[in-house]
Amino acid sequence: QVQLVESGGGWLQAGDSLRLSCAASGGTFSSYAMGWFRQAPGSEREFVAAISVRGWSTNYADAVKGRFAISRDNAKSTVYLQMNSLKPEDTAVYYCAAGVNIQVLRTAPTSWGQGTQVTVSS
Repeated sequence: QVQLVESGGGWLQAGDSLRLSCAASGGTFSSYAMGWFRQAPGSEREFVAAISVRGWSTNYADAVKGRFAISRDNAKSTVYLQMNSLKPEDTAVYYCAAGVNIQVLRTAPTSWGQGTQVTVSS
């Protein structure tokens, strides 16, 4: 089972950009679809974005379409989430996840990271 470690969170102003990274180890990264979820205080964890094994397909939540971009580097066993035009409602703990494909990842990820906090002030 792959282990995931997120990095790149921080405290930002509305309109800023930020890139999160998630490094994988202990498994065959290139055989997993990868994704990002987030959980705001008092809310359930929600899907943000996902990318297929080879990066040919991506999937986004409506709330982040056009602002966020997911990408992966299989040679580095790393997945990224580029977040632009950040809003206060993007404030959450962001989690990296792995799954056998995008559809399964959205409902039952195989692995989770520990999370990284992103705080956006107005």
